Amino acid sequence: MSRKVLVLALELGDGSYLRRFAAEGVMPNVAALLARGRSGPLETPAELLHVAALPSLYTGVGPAAHGVWFTFQPAPGLQGWQRFAPGLYGAPTFWSLASAAGRRCTVFDVPYAHPEPGFSGALVLEWGTWAQYLEPTSVPEGLLRALVAAVGRHPLGLEAHALGFAPLDPAETAEKLETALDARARATVWLLRERPWDLFVTCLDETHPAAHYCWLPPAEGSLEPPTDQPHLRRVYAALDRCIGTILDAAGPGTTFFLVSGDAIGPNRAGWHLLPQVLARLGHLVSADLADSASATAAKPPGGFDPVKAVRDLLPKDFRKRLAGLLPRGLRDKLAQRVDTAAIDWSRTRAYCLITDLEGCIRVNLRGREPLGIVEPADRPTLLDELERELAALVEPESGRPAVRRILRADRELAGPRSPWLPDLVVHWARERSIRALESPRIGRVEGLSPDPRPGTHAGPGFAVLAGPGIEPGPLGQGARLVDVAPTVLTALGVAPPAGLEGRPWPLPPSERGEAS
Repeated sequence: MSRKVLVLALELGDGSYLRRFAAEGVMPNVAALLARGRSGPLETPAELLHVAALPSLYTGVGPAAHGVWFTFQPAPGLQGWQRFAPGLYGAPTFWSLASAAGRRCTVFDVPYAHPEPGFSGALVLEWGTWAQYLEPTSVPEGLLRALVAAVGRHPLGLEAHALGFAPLDPAETAEKLETALDARARATVWLLRERPWDLFVTCLDETHPAAHYCWLPPAEGSLEPPTDQPHLRRVYAALDRCIGTILDAAGPGTTFFLVSGDAIGPNRAGWHLLPQVLARLGHLVSADLADSASATAAKPPGGFDPVKAVRDLLPKDFRKRLAGLLPRGLRDKLAQRVDTAAIDWSRTRAYCLITDLEGCIRVNLRGREPLGIVEPADRPTLLDELERELAALVEPESGRPAVRRILRADRELAGPRSPWLPDLVVHWARERSIRALESPRIGRVEGLSPDPRPGTHAGPGFAVLAGPGIEPGPLGQGARLVDVAPTVLTALGVAPPAGLEGRPWPLPPSERGEAS
């Protein structure tokens, strides 16, 4: 008899709230899973680069091996950035490995995924993901059309890239997400019944906007959020109903994984001030300042903004309407061209990558960047200097350090895909919103964050593993998000390849198949 494995991923699905709402009776289906399965927190790459969590779940390796960490990211031979696209992954997904081993696979609406060569299963992407990275597609080609004909389109009516940093009302958003999760359940059940499967993978992505907009954050100066979370509670109740419907459709003999790669934390970061910091340090030079005697001494009104000169030529509403008429690829190319043209690359030694949480800095490295000026031998010295200056930054109002951790790709993120990553990753203190930064070297820079969303990505991750023969209890110390991929393969009777960083969790003999 063919063994079945169902993987439900959550993005920003906080394990502490899953447990709390299950205990309070809000999530009875999750409570039943917790009672009969193994569960616990997971070490996650979201604590390094927040968007790297799902790619690490899919591949069983960290960002230094798979190389995917944000919607817009650099690459060797590219000056600036590119949008996430097929070909960026440096490692295969676990469903492509299962498919190659002859397992029947269906994959539905998993963010940061794309069709992979040789995959012989069913794949539906961008039916209702919160942040769309590619155009809606399916394999086989007509499957998405059939799904829409059967259950309709995703009803949320909101998408992250189109919305940008615009605020949303938490109560109204919770109501919309409740409706969206009901539709998600119908779509998933339709796909479960449409094709035979040994492995079914999907992401219940409604937890992502719920964390950004429905979570009530801590008061300034605190990391403890309010105990009462009425809007998040409503979304998680709908999530529980969705999970219950999917479990019923999957059948009692299914081995089930409920996995989240991250948790919810307060959205307090200083990434928006980093270009000013690099400009004051003399490492980032605007093309507008190319004739200045010293970029370090220059203090343009409002701070350094490399696209301001171009974007201010047109009214904001007109720019948005015009951009909406352009194909996504052309829109990205134009934006990338504007960004790179605004920098004097002949004098810029380090620059900021597009981000919305961590501060991400890239060295303008000769031989890697087409216009690079920093010699590879000088890169460690430059990174040492940047580390010292960033560590010296304080939040002026409190006088406390503004930076809690700095990661270097040549140390903590060393691997075959390191050239696709930032050279420095800045993690910010989260006790207070960062409206200004100060140090002896740069003086004071200030500005409000353009991102008003109350919640954002944090660690740890969380997982529940349940199914025939699995005894209830904790996952155990040291469980990691990258362990999920080899555990799924093991449950399917597929030998995990040697290159995976994760290790399979122990499964009872009845759940093991013949390795192929």
